[in-house]
Amino acid sequence: MSIYRTFLFVPGNHARRVEKCFSVGSDAVILDLEDAVVNAEKPSTRAAIVAALAQPRRCKGYVRINALGTEWCYGDLVAVIARRVDGIALPKVESASDLLTVDWLVRALEKEQGLPSGGIDIMPIVETAVGFSNLAAIARSRTRVKRIAFGAGDFTADLGMTWSDDENELLPYRTALVVESRAAGLEPPIDTVWVKLRDADAFARSARSARNLGFQGKMCIHPDQVPVVNDVFKPTDAEVAQARRVAAAFAEAEAKGLGAIQVDGRFVDYPIVYHARRVIARAELIAAAEAAPDLPNRPHGDPDVR
Repeated sequence: MSIYRTFLFVPGNHARRVEKCFSVGSDAVILDLEDAVVNAEKPSTRAAIVAALAQPRRCKGYVRINALGTEWCYGDLVAVIARRVDGIALPKVESASDLLTVDWLVRALEKEQGLPSGGIDIMPIVETAVGFSNLAAIARSRTRVKRIAFGAGDFTADLGMTWSDDENELLPYRTALVVESRAAGLEPPIDTVWVKLRDADAFARSARSARNLGFQGKMCIHPDQVPVVNDVFKPTDAEVAQARRVAAAFAEAEAKGLGAIQVDGRFVDYPIVYHARRVIARAELIAAAEAAPDLPNRPHGDPDVR
């Protein structure tokens, strides 16, 4: 089982950063072939990324390929669908057909490489107006997709929108991602990166806002952001203790035929209990992930631990 609080982007053509990125504590690393790599170096970077992901590591290893409509996408997929590549981050997804096409290609390449069918994750990044207009269909594409990510940089540029420090302008789009993901039976989504590296306080607020809206994690672009996000998306000791009190008290009450009680002065019924159980499950999953040794590949199926 896996936990996804942090996805750390690293330029695939920067050997020194790639070498260090797997030890900074992120739940997953995304080695980038898209925006962080100049066009001339994209083809030559593919093999280096695959070699890097073949090394022992504690975290998941993803590759952000170039968008489906570009000249590099097919070559990226042919090169990086390999053993020990855990997933593909697919940028600028604008329709369910985008996902169906890439899913078909990946499945064919898995077969060629002798890999388990459906074993490589695909995480679409929705980051254009067209993508958001088709968000419900993207979420319901019935592909191998388990979660969707939000790319606010390209999105705000596409709309000519100002990306402010308080991010209020992103609220309806973040909310839509959470709602459509839940309605489609997907995991909670992954929030956008934060680009103002010197404003640590605003970054922490952005992460907390995403967590409160129902996201399960956030993409990062600098190693210093990783511990902040890991901490924000990890239930606190107080939250876990409260959840355990609620779960225990309700189990006792339920055995007596009661479906609504008070715990610490708060009304508790089944929805509150379900939330408490998810908090406990998420805390236990994070503790297990942090204690795990290096593993070549962890299974992709994750429980509902919102």
